[in-house]
Amino acid sequence: MKIIDLIKSEKISISCELFPPKKGGELNNALEIVHKIAENGVDYMSVTYGAGGTSSGETAAIAGEIEKCGIPALAHLTCINSTEDKIEKVLVDLKSRGVQNIMALRGDKVPGAVEDPAYKHANELVAKIKTCGDFCIGGACYPEGHPEASGLNEDIEHTRLKIEAGCDFLVSQMVFDNTILYNYMYRLMSKGIFVPVVPGIMPVINARQIARICDLSAISLPPHFRAIVEKFADKPEALKQAGIAYAMGQVVDLIANGFRNVHIYTMNKPELIGAIRSNLSELLK
Repeated sequence: MKIIDLIKSEKISISCELFPPKKGGELNNALEIVHKIAENGVDYMSVTYGAGGTSSGETAAIAGEIEKCGIPALAHLTCINSTEDKIEKVLVDLKSRGVQNIMALRGDKVPGAVEDPAYKHANELVAKIKTCGDFCIGGACYPEGHPEASGLNEDIEHTRLKIEAGCDFLVSQMVFDNTILYNYMYRLMSKGIFVPVVPGIMPVINARQIARICDLSAISLPPHFRAIVEKFADKPEALKQAGIAYAMGQVVDLIANGFRNVHIYTMNKPELIGAIRSNLSELLK
């Protein structure tokens, strides 16, 4: 199933993101996580792609397992440290596993890795994917601006290039203040950009981890939520409950304001998506 068809339907959908095991990790454990999450009834799962394509095989294997569970997989694919030949091989592999949806990303540079001058930006990867099969293509967007952009206007223009190249929908970087996302949507519409945007929400369960993520990605924590994180930073189970409750509040607010699709950054924790879906079961009907 193509994810754009799901996004454009009237159904309220909840999706989540997985990441492959780190080098030396167990692929079987990741596949087990797929099945545990599938039991919670998510509408699709995305699978990240290691820096420089270091986990491309695992990404394809996990995406294929997701498809076997009867759930659409959204396989991430990066281009900055790749070559045209490798990109083509990955796409052939994904297609052979029944994967129809690709998340096209520039990716982070890896020192010493081979770079193809044809693929410096995500829009160039989107254009390449369009020539390699009938894939549904997603792209990333950044409500607070990409850390490398000079400002939000410049970042939105980069987003426009991805859409013009053939990107079907966007998934946002995680936000902790829905007002930022709503303002961003108005900015997109003022620039004539109307593709569907799926908000990204992350239940915070680790204070140090979220501090590092916010620092690297230039994401802000609203003061009232920062107080929650600081209050329960040394109480893991309490922070987990508080983080899930806060994320559920965001999801409820998004649905109330017309969003029908929400993407949860679960950090490979099946219990997070399970808690959100079970506690919002009536809203998702």
